[in-house]
Amino acid sequence: MNDMLLVIALGGRQAVLAADAVDAVIEVERRVPVPGAPPHVAGLAALRSRPLTLVDCRAAMGLAPADADEAAAARAVVIEQGGHLYGLLVDQADAIVAATAAPGALGADPGAGWRRACRAMVPTEAGLLPLLDIATLIAGPGETVDA
Repeated sequence: MNDMLLVIALGGRQAVLAADAVDAVIEVERRVPVPGAPPHVAGLAALRSRPLTLVDCRAAMGLAPADADEAAAARAVVIEQGGHLYGLLVDQADAIVAATAAPGALGADPGAGWRRACRAMVPTEAGLLPLLDIATLIAGPGETVDA
């Protein structure tokens, strides 16, 4: 297997996203709040004159919110789904790594938020890491998206 994966950090843990789904990793300079939006929608930004819906992955997974320093250093992993751009806010987006074998079962319970968003455990050059489901992150807490 030679699938490429983006290593991210979220709530003090590493995970991966499918790299072929990632358009870019950016710093978000300005966020505009969206009144009445679900709690995991952190606001809107612009990317190349297109609206970018910012998704707080910590909130989407039911994790503790980032402190001020972590929030200031956050990166947005830009994904296009259904013709819309989303910026998945993560603590870090470190590197692209190759999967070294096929994804496997989750095994030990990773915790409620992680269990819902993880699709598999993937052996990589950086170790065994959970593969997060992008659609589940975008849907937010309490929502499960069929794979």
